[in-house]
Amino acid sequence: MPTRYRHYKGGIYELVCEAVLEADHTPVIVYRGQDGVVWVRPRDAFFETVTVDGRILPRFTLLDATPA
Repeated sequence: MPTRYRHYKGGIYELVCEAVLEADHTPVIVYRGQDGVVWVRPRDAFFETVTVDGRILPRFTLLDATPA
C-alpha cells in the first residue's frame, strides 16, 4: 500500500519519495495528487502545522493503510 496523507484542505496525496534538493541539500518530500500532478515541498514545510480559523492543524495528516 502506498503511504497516503490528507492535506488540511481535504486533498489526498501519495508519498512518492523523500529526496534532497541539489542546490542547497534541503530535504524535500515528493508527492502525487489524485489528479496525477507531482509536487515537491521542503520536508519541514510538509510536516509543519498551519493555523486555520484559530485552530492549529498539521498541514498533512497520515492516513492509515486500510483501503477507503
